[in-house]
Order: sequence, then structure tokens, then C-alpha cells
Amino acid sequence: MIRISQLKLPVTHKKSDLEKKIYTTLKISSSDLLAWHIEKKSLDARKKPNLFYVYTIAANVQNEKRIIKKNRNKNITIKEENDSYHCTPTGTHVLTYRPVVIGTGPAGLFCGYALARMGYRPILLERGASMEERQKDVQDFWKTGKLNPESNVQFGEGGAGTFSDGKLNTLVHDTHNRGKEVLRLFVKYGAPESILYDAKPHIGTDILAKVVKNIREAIISMGGEVRFHTKVTGIRTKRSIDFSDEPALAMLHLEDTKTNIGEDLLTDVAVLAIGHSARDTFGLLNLSDIKMEPKPFAVGVRVEHPQDMIDESQYGKNAPESLPAAAYKLTAKAKEGRGVYTFCMCPGGYVVNASSEENRLAVNGMSYSGRNGKNANSAVIVTVSPEDFPEKGILGGLAFQRQLEEAAFAEGQGKIPVQLFGDFKKNVPSSSAGAIAPQMKGAYSWGNVRSIFPEFIARCLEEGITEFGKKIPGYDRDDAVLSGVESRTSSPVRILRDETLQSSVKGLYPCGEGAGYAGGITSAAMDGLKVAEAVSQKYMAFDNPKNV
Repeated sequence: MIRISQLKLPVTHKKSDLEKKIYTTLKISSSDLLAWHIEKKSLDARKKPNLFYVYTIAANVQNEKRIIKKNRNKNITIKEENDSYHCTPTGTHVLTYRPVVIGTGPAGLFCGYALARMGYRPILLERGASMEERQKDVQDFWKTGKLNPESNVQFGEGGAGTFSDGKLNTLVHDTHNRGKEVLRLFVKYGAPESILYDAKPHIGTDILAKVVKNIREAIISMGGEVRFHTKVTGIRTKRSIDFSDEPALAMLHLEDTKTNIGEDLLTDVAVLAIGHSARDTFGLLNLSDIKMEPKPFAVGVRVEHPQDMIDESQYGKNAPESLPAAAYKLTAKAKEGRGVYTFCMCPGGYVVNASSEENRLAVNGMSYSGRNGKNANSAVIVTVSPEDFPEKGILGGLAFQRQLEEAAFAEGQGKIPVQLFGDFKKNVPSSSAGAIAPQMKGAYSWGNVRSIFPEFIARCLEEGITEFGKKIPGYDRDDAVLSGVESRTSSPVRILRDETLQSSVKGLYPCGEGAGYAGGITSAAMDGLKVAEAVSQKYMAFDNPKNV
């Protein structure tokens, strides 16, 4: 197999143009090219309005060695590395009970899938509802404002990422091909094949919901079990023979969130894939003497601009309509040294009410796969650390998040509080929109978003947005729409784990974004695979691995 990199073509090219480019680059005829596929595709907009797609191609050709020999182009090489993913159980310890995965966000879902595929027959517990039921609950909340604390944008099958843009890119160094495996599984269960090669893959919340449901059904078909409306409310330990008398997992106490009926579940192994918003579970872990530490995160606002404005800035004027809605990523440093940056940018998307607790309000961003909404939105956030939290201790960041969300709820009187950037700078309430109409899921109310924040955060947000206006013309326009509060950017704690990926209670494996080891859909799913590998290196499977 030959790899050709840096193949550049105008964005208006056809598939036949790309194939001809392969012929001419390799100096071969069409009969010499047996097969080819795209390994990577990215957009080069550095010389706008001249825009190009840049490809890396893998080609299967006749007389491969001869073609390599006659081509001295540094962009033509032999494709030697193996990008496949393998995990075979090597553990020797016998499991007395089935392993449990707590949470069905990306981390829990992919951990459960990997365990089921290797023959461990896992039990997946989800405090929220199934995808079908959850979607109805969320739509009802956006329409009526009536919150279901156990089934919402944060809780339920698929996790918080389900109601997002569905971005699948990650900066995690992928030496074990876990990221590629995650994308392959997404495609296998319903995502478009383009995510395998797009430089910035995304699938949108509409497709993501279908993929999550299909993965759940695959887990069940391989001997796993998925239980909804089931919350862990207690952890019981025993003394471990294997770990020098350290505490080890013995039992989980469960509660049906609809009936409040309790149940005890015996297990040797449980994966804590609880997500970044499981605040009651963090409290439980803290009381159970499971070692955790507070960690930095970031808070801020959602900002909306016309998507046409972003497209023109990124692509230039009169760009082809076939181009996708443009994205951006911006960073700045406030005068006091804090980082200000955009996060979870949603082209053609919506700001959504992402609350999960009564009388507290948080926002997030969401796009459908078409990314065809009128507005672009992104979080603009400021880094905060444990030193900034009014309440000290392990759960100080959690308390800080709640304080901001209570202020947001009060400012919007239960609705998403919204303010124009010009008024934000003046610290006065807004009463109506300018040229940009808010695009939101859930009711909103004009007010003073700045009043939600301590002044040091508000000041950094103002400086950051103003600085971003130097990079994208109009970003700091007075009628840009700000909403708050963006408080759930990442987990406020890290659940400590050792080199075997176990917590201070042996048999309990912290996993994913909520545990502090990931930051997004793909990295969380990768951590899920990593934890499944760790379980398989210690414990024997019940069944032979499934070939799926």
C-alpha cells in the first residue's frame, strides 16, 4: 500500500479529479491503480478566497516497488504502520460476579461494549432514561421548562455529549489506535464514513442519538445488560486479600429513580463512568473515602454570531455554497494572566438549556448534522482553579459551579439569561435583540449576564471577546448575543487512580470525563476502551471473545 500526502485540489473538485490527481502524482495509468481510499481530508483556507482540500490517500497499486522507486517525491511513501486495534483478555483472576459499568456516556458505553465483546457480560447502569424516552423528556423541558432531574441534557443514555455538536476530534496522542477504533465503531453503528478521514469529524446530535441506541443493542446482543433509571446511592467495601488488606469493592446499593425502591448488587468490579455532572455521586464518593482532588476547569458564556459572518471571515467573500458551515478556535490572555478561549464551537447551531438541578441553570451548545442553523455559537470561557473557589476542599469547584448556576437561574427567572455584548461591557441589562436573533432550545429572558459572575471573570470575558474581534471581524460587535452560564466545561474533581487504573478502593475503576481523565466524546470513549483493557488484564472473561 502506498501513501500519498499533501494532494491539494480546489474545493469545487469532483471525485474524478481526485482520482486523476492520484494517477499523475504516482505517474501511473488507470489500470495500475487497483484501489484507493481517503485517509485524511482537511480544508486549507490560508490563501482565501483560493480554498483547497488537502488529502492523504492510501493507494493499492500494481508493481508497488517500481512505482516507489521511480517517484522521488517525499510525499509518496510506503504505508507500513498497522492502524488496527486489538485487545485480548489475559487476566487470570476469576470474577465472582459480573462487572458493572456505572454510566452510559461515551466512556461507559465504549467500556461496556469492549467488555461485552471480550465475553465479560457487563451490567451497565444508567440513572437516566433510554435514548427514546430521554429525547422526549428533553424536548418537553425545552418547551415547558419542567425539569426531570434524572433525565435531561446531562443525564441519560449517551451522556451529556448526546445534546451537543457531536464533535469527534481529539488531541489525545493515540499510540494504541483507540481513537481509530472509536471512529470505526461509530461508523459501524450508523455514523457517516467521512468521520474516518475528516480532519475535524462531527456527526451532530441527531445522528449521535441513533448511534448510541445501536451500540446499546449490540452490547445486549453480546451478553451485556443495560438498566435505565438505576442510580448508585451506596458503595460497600471489604478487605482485599490481593492488595495487602486495602479496601476493595464488595457491593453497590442501587435505587430505582422512578419508584425509589432500593436494591443491593454484589460485584467485584465497577467502572465509574459517571460524567461531569453527577454531583450527588461525587458527594457519595467523598463520604466513602475514595480519594479525589479538586481540579481546574473553566466557566463563562455562550456567544452567538451570524453564521454568514463566520463563513466570510474563515472562507472569504463569495465562497462556494458547498462548503460546510465554518468553525473557529480562538485563544487570548487577559491582563491578569488568565487564559480565555473558545470551547465547543457549534457552527449553525443552537444554545441549549442544559440544566440538571432545580433552581440552577446551565447552558451548552448543540448542532444537528446539517449544521444549517442561522447562528454560530461557542462557549467563551475563563480558566479557574481551586484557589478561586469561595468554598475550599475537594468539592469546592462543584460548589462554585452551583453558585454561578443559581445566579443564572435568578437572573433569567428560570429562563436562559441573555445580554448583548455592548450592554455586557456597560454592565446594564439588555431589553431586546439587535440584528442577531438568539437561536435557543429553551425559553430565554433578556437581562444582565455580567451580574452572574465575580468581576474578575466578567472582566476577563470582556477582554477576551474584544481581543477575538481582532481575529474575526465583528466578533466583538455590540449586538453579539451572550447567554449564561457555561459551567459544565469539565469535571470539577479528579477521582484518583493508580497504574492499574483502579481507585483507592480496589475493583473500582474511575473512567472518562467525569473522573477527570478525558475532555470530549472521543477522548472519553478512548478512556472507556483503556479501562476495559485494564479489567481484561486482571480478570478472566466468562465467555470466549465475540468476533464483532
